[in-house]
Amino acid sequence: MAHPAYLREKALSMRTARQFTIDELAERLALSRSTVYYWVRDLPISRAGRANAGQRRGNRAMQRKYRLLREAAYKDGLESFDRLAAEPGFRDFVCLYIAEGSKRNRNRVAICNSDMAVLKLGFKWIFSLTNKPLSFWIQHHADQDLAALRIFWSEALGIAPNAIHFQRKSNSAQLEGRSWRSTHGVLTVSVSDTLLRARLAAWMERVRATWS
Repeated sequence: MAHPAYLREKALSMRTARQFTIDELAERLALSRSTVYYWVRDLPISRAGRANAGQRRGNRAMQRKYRLLREAAYKDGLESFDRLAAEPGFRDFVCLYIAEGSKRNRNRVAICNSDMAVLKLGFKWIFSLTNKPLSFWIQHHADQDLAALRIFWSEALGIAPNAIHFQRKSNSAQLEGRSWRSTHGVLTVSVSDTLLRARLAAWMERVRATWS
């Protein structure tokens, strides 16, 4: 999609004069991060400029630091996509995340589903892409056998049964007699990894770009 020339000029000006990060530019100009990145990638933010301007103190300085880390991770995601896409299953994982992954929290990567094949693929790639501990939660109905659910998912993913935690579904008491409920519960595989989430955002953008 072609954007008006004035938007690119404005992004370049804000990057140079006000040292805006890619996140800040994307938010203020209502553009995708990948578009902004390609416009301003040759204009790195000057650390000295930020210090001399004295515009960030305390919490704002810390927030800016993490925005820059996310920006670097996003750039790494764009650049690493072709290499990773050559590995069997990676593109499938990214497509799966576009459809089923959680996108509400920029600090968390999570897939929630009741399909074993979906969770096995998601778990495999999340586990291989982070060095942080993963969490596993099963949403279940009131009358389900928790021990059996634990055994099913621990064997499916090859993880310790005691690594799996439980959360009762809020509507579990209203589903008596309904055959379509999740036989093995709904499992969420998640990790708190801000930089992985930023890379994943870039990978999703790269995949979406091939669909347009």
